[in-house]
Amino acid sequence: MVKQSYILLFIISLIVTSPPLTQSFHINNWAISKLETKQETVTNLQFYFHDTISGKDPTAIRVAQAANTEKSPTLFGALLMADDPLTETPDPKSKLIGRAQGIYGSVGKEELALLMVMSFCFTDGMYNGSSISILGKNSALSPVREMPIVGGTGVFRLARGYAVAKTHWYNEVGDAIVAYNVTIVH
Repeated sequence: MVKQSYILLFIISLIVTSPPLTQSFHINNWAISKLETKQETVTNLQFYFHDTISGKDPTAIRVAQAANTEKSPTLFGALLMADDPLTETPDPKSKLIGRAQGIYGSVGKEELALLMVMSFCFTDGMYNGSSISILGKNSALSPVREMPIVGGTGVFRLARGYAVAKTHWYNEVGDAIVAYNVTIVH
């Protein structure tokens, strides 16, 4: 009991002798006015994502799996690392505008659902060096699906928005070309 009383007195003395918050922090008025005057921009981009898991030069490879993944019709538990090209058109030889780099894993036991953790890194034009980050569920067999944009870098710093994906082509092995239409608020 005596020890608790000393601790309580010590805490009270710290509170009493501390300067008020208004005196201990300096507020930078320039930074506040800069944040208040910035206008948000909405950018819409359309491009194609080429995910190749087969062949001699795959752009996505399986890096881990659960013990029962091979027995699952949805490959539940598989985890893949990707460095997929992003192009202007569905043609794999069309102009490269960036790369989708990250991981995706099969998270659905009943449906082919992927958890996408990807950075779409742009390498061409006015967005060269900028990226957007996608984190969300991709119901891969749905005709159209939507995923959240949760951040970005460069021009897209502090981005938010959504990505609409629509499969353009796929084969039985799992290779796919996916059309993306992204709306970014930054």
